[in-house]
Order: sequence, then structure tokens, then C-alpha cells
Amino acid sequence: MLDAKLRPLIDPPLNRVGHALARAGITANMLTFTGLAIGLGGAVAIAFGQVWLGLALILANRLLDGLDGAVARASTPTDLGGYFDVVADFACYVSVPLGFGVMASENTLPALVLVSSFVLTGVSFLAFAVIAAQRGEATEAHGKKSFFYSTGLAEGTETIAVFIAMCAFPAWFGVLAYAYAGLCVLTVIQRSALAASQFR
Repeated sequence: MLDAKLRPLIDPPLNRVGHALARAGITANMLTFTGLAIGLGGAVAIAFGQVWLGLALILANRLLDGLDGAVARASTPTDLGGYFDVVADFACYVSVPLGFGVMASENTLPALVLVSSFVLTGVSFLAFAVIAAQRGEATEAHGKKSFFYSTGLAEGTETIAVFIAMCAFPAWFGVLAYAYAGLCVLTVIQRSALAASQFR
């Protein structure tokens, strides 16, 4: 919901750093896989009760996720790079609630519900992108991407905000997880309604 609105603010500084990294020989895939390792490390830290360390690693992961796209735009974007980027994103998103689920037994059920909602959201997102590509549709509302990015209520910005809240108030993980899972389900319904209208 907020991703497209934030792009004009975050893209210019990211693009400047991305150009510098590209000139230094850093590739987008290097940043993607480094970010993936850091993000998964954040989930492991949370599982061991190191919530603030986990949050720091998650935020570092998000920074690298922004920079890999900036480096790709400064050099030569590839379909394979776009594939790796999306897989890494979803792997990190899913790992965070799993980390909370491992950290405390009372978090297990809400973690499973949140992961399930992430799967539904991801399926709707990717299915929409596939059909949009087949129809030759395109959008740059979320910046220049490897494939069609459909807008939804629950996007990257909202997910990171919820992760920050979970790390700041771990005792409220269950409430936050159920609430955000509900928003993810609403996103699937919203995207499905958009598909029904757009793909007739």
C-alpha cells in the first residue's frame, strides 16, 4: 500500500549508491545473496531470543534488497536476477515469523497462521504477475521491476513495520501476527477482485 508512495523518496539515494557499487564491480546478485544470508541470520537470532540483533539484521537485509535493485538498474538487469530477488524476499519474510515460533511455544500457532497468509499473498502476487505478463501489461508504480508488481494492502513497507513492532514488543507477537495475517488475506481478496476486473 505504501511502497509506491515511498519510491520517489528512497530511489534517488539508493540509485546513487547503486551506481557507485556497480562501478566498484559489485553485482546485484552478490547483494541479493548477502542480504538473504543476513536476513536468515536475523530470523535465527530471533529464534534464540536475540530480538534486537534479529531486527538489526532484518533491517540490513532490507537495505541490501533496495541496493541490489539499484545496482541492477545501474548495470544490466537480468531475468535471473529478478527471480533470485523475489525468492530471497519471500524466504526472509517467511523466516521471521518462524523465528518467533521457535523462540516461544505460545508463538507457534500465530506464526503458522502468518506464514500461511504470506504464502497466499505470495501466490496471488506471482499469479497476477504471470497473467499480466502474458497479456503484455506493465507498470512502474513500484519502480522498474523484472515483472509486473501489483499493488496490495500488505506490501514490503507494511511487512517491515510489523516486523519492527514484533521485535519491539515480542509479548504482543500473537496479536500482531493474527492482525497482519488478516490484512494479508484482505490483500488476496483485493488482488483477486482486481484480477477479476482487469483480466476479463
